[in-house]
Amino acid sequence: MPKLAPTLRSVFLCLTALAAVLGAAQAEDTTTASADLVARGRSLATAADCAACHTAPHGGMPFAGGYAIDTPLGQIFSTNITPSKTGGIGDYSEEEFAHAVRDGVAKDGSHLYPAMPYTAYAKITDADMKALYAYFMNEVKPNDHKPQQTELPFPFSVRASMAAWNLLFLDKTRFQPNPAKSAEWNRGAYLAEALTHCATCHTPRNGLMAEDGSQPLAGGAVGPWFAPNITSDKIAGIGGWSDDELTQYLKTGNVAGKAQAAGPMAEAIEQSLQHLPDDDIKAIVRYLRDVPPIASAGKQARDTFGEPSTEIEVALRGLPTQAPNENGFHVFSGSCASCHQPEGQGNQHYPSLFNNTATGGDRPDNLIATILYGLHRNVGENVAFMPAFGPDASYTDRLSDKDIADVSNYVLANYGNPVIKVSATDVAVIREGGEKPLIVRLAPLAAPAATAGAVIVVALIAWLLLRRRRPHPARA
Repeated sequence: MPKLAPTLRSVFLCLTALAAVLGAAQAEDTTTASADLVARGRSLATAADCAACHTAPHGGMPFAGGYAIDTPLGQIFSTNITPSKTGGIGDYSEEEFAHAVRDGVAKDGSHLYPAMPYTAYAKITDADMKALYAYFMNEVKPNDHKPQQTELPFPFSVRASMAAWNLLFLDKTRFQPNPAKSAEWNRGAYLAEALTHCATCHTPRNGLMAEDGSQPLAGGAVGPWFAPNITSDKIAGIGGWSDDELTQYLKTGNVAGKAQAAGPMAEAIEQSLQHLPDDDIKAIVRYLRDVPPIASAGKQARDTFGEPSTEIEVALRGLPTQAPNENGFHVFSGSCASCHQPEGQGNQHYPSLFNNTATGGDRPDNLIATILYGLHRNVGENVAFMPAFGPDASYTDRLSDKDIADVSNYVLANYGNPVIKVSATDVAVIREGGEKPLIVRLAPLAAPAATAGAVIVVALIAWLLLRRRRPHPARA
């Protein structure tokens, strides 16, 4: 027995050491897996473009909210999604986080507005939702900032009404790969339909502001901007674009002699698309190539209109008169020609006004919006910039609705689609955030209708009470 004790002690020490080594290895594996999960979540958050809406412009803290999203209902302010327990989502469980992202319902039970594209995020897989949660809870820095509260007019202020909207329009089906398609196609479909939520902007909406499933990616209004048709139609959509052009546009927002990204698309490229791996961009292009074409009444592709125009510029230059039909030229000469050049040909910093989807489209929304709100797009070390001439003008002239209509008509007639005409009323509509859908136009009737309904209910209750109190005749 005495000789056995040292042997047992040696065995015990060996087992202890082995357990420690195995435990350390297991801990290392767990740490590595956790780091991989967080890294995957970071990539998913980039693809989902979370920063574009949840980071306020002009120096806002990452994901701390406060970005004002212009919608036909009014301004919706993004929330703080940092792991702060007082200002953000730090006390959300993974299940509560998924419920908010995919179902549009916050931890406290309040409903989110679909300006947060949960109708697309509903397709995100459980595994990817787990990775997103890991990223936001472990790598994003907590910030206690409390953004401005969203205050929409009645009846949109009643968030509970979104429960009925969700019952009508929210499809909770997770993304399912199509076994008849390639892995690349399926990857592109998942990115486009779920994470990058292309349909949120590029699909038209019905009178209740839900996506029109009969016209997927056929183009839709996004406040004052218009997200164009990106189906495979060769005239109305992107079917006439080459793979290289589509790739370049998604990575940089600029294809000379064809298109330049502005507004929400510029934000998506700056915050999300330029950072995606080349294979992901290639997969999105592959998927878009296969989207069924949806045609429009147009007979000519948007990027094929126009040519350099010198005759009118030469004829009108230096004239002292300000005849109504000359105002567009004078605004162009004074505010536009120095950058876009007198013949509209542009230069290495500013695009040409011909062969430009903004001037060759079948509607002038993006041309007007660009003049009103300007353009800023930061891709790598390249910055695309155009100053605003509307309410946000800082050092440029604040052009009136008539001035913008006149210069738009001058540009369209000489460089773009000459069939399109712009009125001061058209500019006023864009200045106010775009055309209002039916649900917004009917909103002023909601309060009187609710009041009338309440009066009718009270009158009915009073009538029933009086009827019960009225003596009934004795029966024989």
